[in-house]
Amino acid sequence: MKRKWMASMGCGLLLAASVLGGCSSNSASSGGKTTINVWGMGEEAKSLPKMAEEFEKANPDIDVKVQAIPWETAHDKLLTAVASKNGPDVLQMGTTWVPEFASANALMDLTPYIDKYPEFAQDKFFDGSIETTKADGKTVGIPWYVDTRVLFYRTDLLKAAGYSEAPKTWEELSDAALKLSKRGEGKYGITLDPKEQTLSFMFARQNGSELLDAENKPLFNKPDFIEAVNYIDSFYKNGSNAPPDSGLDIVQAFKGDGIIPMFISGPWMVKMINDQAPDLKGKWATAVMPKKENNTSVLGGCDLTVFQYTKHKEEALKFMAFMSKPETQVKWLKMTNALPAAKEAWNDPSLKEDQNYKTFGDQMVNAKPMPGVKQWEPLAQSYLTTFEKIYRTGADPQREMDAFNKKAEEMLKK
Repeated sequence: MKRKWMASMGCGLLLAASVLGGCSSNSASSGGKTTINVWGMGEEAKSLPKMAEEFEKANPDIDVKVQAIPWETAHDKLLTAVASKNGPDVLQMGTTWVPEFASANALMDLTPYIDKYPEFAQDKFFDGSIETTKADGKTVGIPWYVDTRVLFYRTDLLKAAGYSEAPKTWEELSDAALKLSKRGEGKYGITLDPKEQTLSFMFARQNGSELLDAENKPLFNKPDFIEAVNYIDSFYKNGSNAPPDSGLDIVQAFKGDGIIPMFISGPWMVKMINDQAPDLKGKWATAVMPKKENNTSVLGGCDLTVFQYTKHKEEALKFMAFMSKPETQVKWLKMTNALPAAKEAWNDPSLKEDQNYKTFGDQMVNAKPMPGVKQWEPLAQSYLTTFEKIYRTGADPQREMDAFNKKAEEMLKK
C-alpha cells in the first residue's frame, strides 16, 4: 500500500520496479549452496540486498536473491504465484494482505517453528503486531516492522492557544482545534484526511466500538460508531478542519505560521519535517492519540512469511530469524527509517532518546490492526464513499451508516 502523510496501513512508499534476482521457489542448489528468493516490496526493498549480504556472511551455504516488487503490481503478482504454485521462498506481506493470502493457502503455517527459533518468540513483539500474523488459528508470519498513528502538533502555537501540552482527550482535541482555527482567515486547527480509510475505524475503537462482532458481522450503525463519525464530522462543520480539497502540502502548511498546526500521521513524517522544515526545531512534537474510552491507534506495517510451496523451508526460516533479531532490526531502522517490530530494539538510543520517535513506541502499546478478514480492504474503501456523503453534503450519519452496514454485511459474506 502507499505510504502518504496519512496513509493506508500497509508497508511503505511505492517503489519503481527493479529486479535484483530470480523469483522461483524452485531454485536449485548449486556449488554446495542453496539459493533462496525473497520478494521485497516498497522503498525498503532497495536496502534489503545489503541485509541479505550480512546474512550470507553468517550463512555461507545460502545465497539470497531479492526481487523488488512495486506495490501497484504486487497483488496481481502474488495471485499469479499462488495459482502457479511457483513463487518466492520468503515474502514480505503487508499486514492487511495476510488474511486474503492465508485463506488462499499461500502462506506456510509457522506454528511448529515458533519454539525452534528463539527470534520468533511471540512475547518479543508488540501484541498488535502478533495479531497481524494470525489466520484461522495458525501463525503465518513473523512481525518485521511496525507502523502506527500519532498526533503531530506545533508546541508554540498550542501554547499560545492555552495548551502547554498536547490534547489528551477528544474534548481537548476539539477545543484546541477550534481555538487554533480562530487565529485568522486561512488558518485551521487540524487536518483529518477524509481519504484515510483507517481514520473513522480508529476513532470508533477509541469510543468503544468493536467494528465487527464475534461472528464477523459489522457494527457500523451502532451508537458508538455513529458517535465517532459525528465527532470527526464536527471538525468539518465548525471550520476547524482544513478543507479536504485544499491541496495543501502538509509540511509546508505545518511550518511558518502553521496553517495546519495539528495532524495525525505515521513515523515517516518525523524525518520529513526534520529534513524539510529544520527551522521548526523545538517548535513541534508528537503525542499519543487523545483518549475517549481509550486511545487505541491503528497498527500496520509488514510481516515476513514463507511461501507455502517453497522447496527451501529451513533456509527461508533461517533468513526470517536473522531479520527478526533486535540488532538486525536496529540496523534496518537506520537504513530505511522503518520502525522495528521487536520490542527490545526500542531500547536503542536512536529511538529511546528521540522523543518524537519514542512516542510511536509508547503508542504501540495501544495499537491494533484492522480486523483480520480478507474482505476488509474493499470494505474500507467503500466506507470512504459513505463518509464523503456525510462531510460534503450533510447527509444524516445514521441513515448513511445503516445503508453502509447492510452493504458491509453482504461484502463480508463473500
